[in-house]
Amino acid sequence: MRSAGISLCALLVAGAAGLAPTTASAASSAPSVPRSGFALSSTAFADGGVIPKVHECTSGGGSDPGKRNESPPLAWAGAPAAAKSYAIVMRDLDNSDLIHWVIYDIPASATSLPQNVDHAYRPSAPAGARQVYYRGSAGLYGYQGPCSPSTVNTYEFVVHALNQASLSSLNSSSSTRTAARAIVAATIGSARITGES
Repeated sequence: MRSAGISLCALLVAGAAGLAPTTASAASSAPSVPRSGFALSSTAFADGGVIPKVHECTSGGGSDPGKRNESPPLAWAGAPAAAKSYAIVMRDLDNSDLIHWVIYDIPASATSLPQNVDHAYRPSAPAGARQVYYRGSAGLYGYQGPCSPSTVNTYEFVVHALNQASLSSLNSSSSTRTAARAIVAATIGSARITGES
């Protein structure tokens, strides 16, 4: 009787010992899902918040001096280490994804854009960046702020980390859609925020 009890005990210990490595092995072989820390923010408005008037368009009529069509300050962190440049695309999500701003060839060393980037094909900052010509209610290079006087629309800003230092296929006459397609094709990671106006 005593030997049967010892045998049963030995079997239970051996069984437990046999299970332990399998469990540990299964846990270590489980695929780890990488979490991206790539994030975009603005000191002008919180994600989902109201975009200040200074960033609204000046081409929709009216004479509100608060509307100055200045691009908002943007900053990003946690981008993929392999990023060779950045691009930012702004869209009106409530107006057929109308593209309001494309800036690209932002150097890989950059982590932010200042407020009121020049309305020029090659703005003074960040050095080396280029902007697409906006062919809408205003004709200008670069940022065209929210223009929805009778509705509140959602505007999306997306920063793209790109696998190229320069999008050499684009030039001063490229359209916003052409530029957006080239940016998406070269994207290795992205981050976004939205604002209401």
